[in-house]
Amino acid sequence: MNGAAAATGLSRRTRTGLGFALIASLVVVYAEILYYMVLHWKLVPDYSHGFLVAPLAVFFAWERRRDLSKARLDGSWWGLVPLGLGLAALAIGRLGVELMAMRTGFVLTLIGLVLLVFGREVFRILSFPLFFLFLMVPLPQTVVNVVAFPLQLLAARAAVGALHWLSIPALLEGNIIHLADARLFVEEACSGLRSLMALLTLGVVFAYFFRKNLVERLVLIASTIPIAIFVNAVRVALTGILTHRFGEEAAGGFIHDFQGVITFTVAFVILLLEANAIGWLRGDRGPQLASRRLA
Repeated sequence: MNGAAAATGLSRRTRTGLGFALIASLVVVYAEILYYMVLHWKLVPDYSHGFLVAPLAVFFAWERRRDLSKARLDGSWWGLVPLGLGLAALAIGRLGVELMAMRTGFVLTLIGLVLLVFGREVFRILSFPLFFLFLMVPLPQTVVNVVAFPLQLLAARAAVGALHWLSIPALLEGNIIHLADARLFVEEACSGLRSLMALLTLGVVFAYFFRKNLVERLVLIASTIPIAIFVNAVRVALTGILTHRFGEEAAGGFIHDFQGVITFTVAFVILLLEANAIGWLRGDRGPQLASRRLA
């Protein structure tokens, strides 16, 4: 199913200009949707990593500029599939006021345009940065509610276990940890979803840069889930220790926010050590800068 653009007899320069013009038009059409998505990143800390996704995707695409300059531009009618899905997602999102559908529709439509106008070879080269853009789309609140509460309970249970190990009396009741002189609420903000989403994005970037084998990359990305759960449990346990020793005031405000920075740094170090360990098991000296293609 090649020749969507070749059939028109367009030159390489004309076809490239047409492609960029269509992508620019796509951004204009989705301008309002993209604006509110960026506003979502700003207002909801769980998705603040979204500010890094688009620039990184552009960087990943720019790295492939030499391959792109040599790639054949022939277009492919297969582009109509993601293009149609993207437009359908936009229509459904408009009718049902479903933000995720509209935001996902932007990425799908972009993928469709690249495949339709530039062809399968260009799409193969740009597949990683294109699919990477899905990480900037916030999850709908219904999904967050389903995911966050089990994470709250898991973090609370692990924290109580750590407190018992330290001989600190604690009683767990749902997502509430009862201490001797205080109660600690493990709220949705403490579920670890924020660190999970950010660490998942970081894991994808790590896999891209530091591992060459697809299986190693998938292992590194998948490991971000237990790492995020672990460091969040450590954070809740640390909050419980501070509350027990110094009162509720010592575990709130700046100290609470600073704990988040520390625990995410710990997660970053664990991920880096894991990348080194994978390389060591394969006989590498350390994580080497990988090929510029994910697959």
